[in-house]
Amino acid sequence: MRLVVLLFCLLLGLGAENAYAKPAAKNTKNAPAKSTAKNTPTKNSPAKNASAKKPTKSSVKASSKNASKSSATKKTDAQINEQKNALKKLESDLAKKRQELALLETEEKGVLNTISILDQNLNQTRTYLSELSKSEVMLERALVQLTADIDSLDRKIETRREAMRKRIRTLYISGRNSEARVLYSLLTQEGNPDRQVYWVHHILNQDQQEVEVLQQLVQERDEKKQSESAHLSDLKQLRTKKAAEEKGLVTQMSGQEKMLMSLKHDQNMQRRALKEFEQNQKTMLALIKKLEEKRKKEIEQAKKDEAARKAKEKADKGKKKDTKAPAKKVEKPKVTVAESVKGPKCTPLKGNIISQYGLQEHPVLHIMTRNLGVEIRGKRGEAVRAAAAGSVVMVGEIDGRGPSVIIEHAGGTYSVYGHLKSIRVQEGKEVRNCEEIGEVGDVASLNGIKLYFQVSEGTQTVDPLLWLKEK
Repeated sequence: MRLVVLLFCLLLGLGAENAYAKPAAKNTKNAPAKSTAKNTPTKNSPAKNASAKKPTKSSVKASSKNASKSSATKKTDAQINEQKNALKKLESDLAKKRQELALLETEEKGVLNTISILDQNLNQTRTYLSELSKSEVMLERALVQLTADIDSLDRKIETRREAMRKRIRTLYISGRNSEARVLYSLLTQEGNPDRQVYWVHHILNQDQQEVEVLQQLVQERDEKKQSESAHLSDLKQLRTKKAAEEKGLVTQMSGQEKMLMSLKHDQNMQRRALKEFEQNQKTMLALIKKLEEKRKKEIEQAKKDEAARKAKEKADKGKKKDTKAPAKKVEKPKVTVAESVKGPKCTPLKGNIISQYGLQEHPVLHIMTRNLGVEIRGKRGEAVRAAAAGSVVMVGEIDGRGPSVIIEHAGGTYSVYGHLKSIRVQEGKEVRNCEEIGEVGDVASLNGIKLYFQVSEGTQTVDPLLWLKEK
């Protein structure tokens, strides 16, 4: 009767998959020692032979290895997509600069503005080429990994197909009679019924599982081949772009060199450049003067408010001589006392000083100019920091300095930070000593990525490097 029930369950598929594993282990553990010997298949028993096809530790390790490979591939694809987005942004920025350059050819612009845009365009082209090279390396590495993965999958597929060919040949020669005998033997011998159900189910489903695994391997290989084809296409396009940009870079460098040579020998152009430079200096000084006047007005107003408060207090005391109620304490407004910034200061950017404070020959224009500050060479992405604690009094574009930040320190000292690529502070914000305020850039620069750093005590500029050393 038990055999009939077992066969009926198998034929209808009534949950045979969940009927083994844990219950089998439990029964084996709790069974008496005598019955354990009975339930264990003999050396030549069909169950023992069938167990040879049970998943091994090596197959489990192989599957975990494949999972880690798949995870690594997904990570690489994510990095490639991230790099693509970065390239798109660079291409957009480069297109804008090239439009500005095209306008210069049709309209007469200032000498300094022309040199600045030429220099920015060159720097962005170099950055774009660097990113293209990075993308090229990433794609090449991804293709090497994909080729290795595809070869490995091809070997696995061939191994499984060979096993299936042998299986089909065996079935063709002997039919399924041998399996029928194994099933009959399993169901008629004495032993653990759960264990018997497991092996019957295993034998009946083995071929189906082999086919499913083979299908999965083929599908995975096809997906990797599609990915390989897409990467090869991207790599081809990228190399075409890179070759065109390298050729364009040579042309741009030649154009810039001609422009600078003309400036060196054309006195009329030199006069125009010097006039523009001096006008930019005047604009900078006027801006500092305006900020200092505003500060002094605030101090005067604070003094007037304090005098008015004291006069009112005195008048109130005269009226309320007989009143014993204590007078309310009024907070005095803060008055900024004229004193220099004391304490340790922070170098706003670590780099070589490419232009000193004071009178010297301009490194690009090759004419004598008076510098109001210093210029520090920077690298793309480097942070610019506040030289001392203070309050941000201006954020905006300054002629000849590009996007800039001005910080007011105690006693009417001002520090200026120019040529910033990005700004991370707002007007009115208090900043700490050495706090990050932006990122160094090349906007309005004539010679690459750098920081323009200026210090004024009141309206008088001072050497920023000496000021930084003051304790």
